[in-house]
Amino acid sequence: MKNRVEELRKSLGMSQEEFAKAIKVSRQTVSSIETGKYNPSLELAFTISDFFERRIEEIFLHERSHRNEKK
Repeated sequence: MKNRVEELRKSLGMSQEEFAKAIKVSRQTVSSIETGKYNPSLELAFTISDFFERRIEEIFLHERSHRNEKK
């Protein structure tokens, strides 16, 4: 799943450490989310969404695979 967390964080001029403290997670968690190595829990996704005052769909971009398409 792709996301816009890094883009939005940087637009506020925040470091990963500052953002991590604001949403009460480790800097490593923020880094892993930004690089796509970790998908946040639904609760954390809502926390991030609330922080940026955006809908989850505007931050986390789900790409449907062709396997899920009806034939």
